[in-house]
Amino acid sequence: MVIRRVLKNKERYLPLLLLADEQEEMIERYLERGTMFALFDQGLRAVCIVTEESMGCCELKNIAVLPKFQRQGYGKRLIGFLDAYYAGKYEWMYVGTGDVPSTVNFYRSCGFHFSHRCKDFFLQYDHPIIEDGILLTDMVYLKKLL
Repeated sequence: MVIRRVLKNKERYLPLLLLADEQEEMIERYLERGTMFALFDQGLRAVCIVTEESMGCCELKNIAVLPKFQRQGYGKRLIGFLDAYYAGKYEWMYVGTGDVPSTVNFYRSCGFHFSHRCKDFFLQYDHPIIEDGILLTDMVYLKKLL
């Protein structure tokens, strides 16, 4: 397994990024300003994007694992890599997600804890966002100390 920083042609990963953020226009807001990493294990398995949000904190804007490789530890490995990569550079890492038990529990298992809620965030999308049968409205932010 190897994790590489993606420096150019980030848009080639758009189909995978759309698994985690369903609207291309939303991804375009952070694609170029963010730092992208790709995880390979006999081929591409996962990608993520991290942005600097302020002095001392960064945000995991997108993390996506190819569907046939989900629930095999690739997401956790990528977050573990980010922990080490950003340790000493930032104090906190945030992640925003839909208020869905399976997703929130995944981030909790990676060391994140509830931070705050952004009311009606998902209502700005051009279509309803449904995850695990739940219509998303609020974005839940979690954070972890790096």
